Amino acid sequence: MLRAMTWNIRTGGRDSGGADRRDLLVRVVTAERPDVLALQELRDFDSGAVLADFAGRVGMRPHLARSCFGQPVAVLLRPPLRVLAATRVRRPFHHAAQRVTVATSAGPLTVLSVHLDPYSGLRRRVEAGWVAAALRRAPGTLGLLAGDLNTLDPLADHSDRIARLPAAYRRRHLRRDGRTVETRAVARLLAAGLVDLYAAAAGRSGTGTPDGGLTAPTRHGGGAEFSGMRLDYLLGTVALAGRLRDCRVLRGGESEYASDHYPVVAELDLHPD
Repeated sequence: MLRAMTWNIRTGGRDSGGADRRDLLVRVVTAERPDVLALQELRDFDSGAVLADFAGRVGMRPHLARSCFGQPVAVLLRPPLRVLAATRVRRPFHHAAQRVTVATSAGPLTVLSVHLDPYSGLRRRVEAGWVAAALRRAPGTLGLLAGDLNTLDPLADHSDRIARLPAAYRRRHLRRDGRTVETRAVARLLAAGLVDLYAAAAGRSGTGTPDGGLTAPTRHGGGAEFSGMRLDYLLGTVALAGRLRDCRVLRGGESEYASDHYPVVAELDLHPD
């Protein structure tokens, strides 16, 4: 069984006031033990020493995409996963996108760690198109998009959570008319044929999604710009979704303090090749 996890760790695990959360991050990752880890908001991880130290502490090998405008993202892999290809998606993302293809028992699996524009819904929609194209060009039929998409679920009603946001943050999730909720980035990815793994797992179990899969904010990690929102996703190609065993938001314990976002974890019927 292969375990995939995505997590926005908030400004590289260090707050502007000086608090260092990296030990918390390491403990959460170590306890969950993912085989594939997509990370976002890796401020200061451009330094090889910082990245190598973090990856070494969680027993994984990193592949980093630097950012021209925002913060880096990365895909970390746990041995014995074997890398077939790794490259930054060369588009002007506000943050970045990293693509890594690994060998599995069912053929190549391509993983993208992405962090879409936090400010502009139109920019997020454009970036979503770049991401969809990057997966379409991936070798094989197994593909996983993991990351902070900064976009609300197009299938849910968000009126109350939008109304609770301060005006400065409300604008991030509304179209230019100031009324319509901006969900087009995720909608574009679903229209491209990707499957929402969290929703698929909930539907398969028959339990529904009573919490809507909300990923931000955590109880004690900050996040004044959130009002109980689902912004972090694991989306898969149809072939990958057929191998889904479970998908959940990791809450409780130190995940409540380590970041302002919760991790999302999926269990997949795959094995390293």
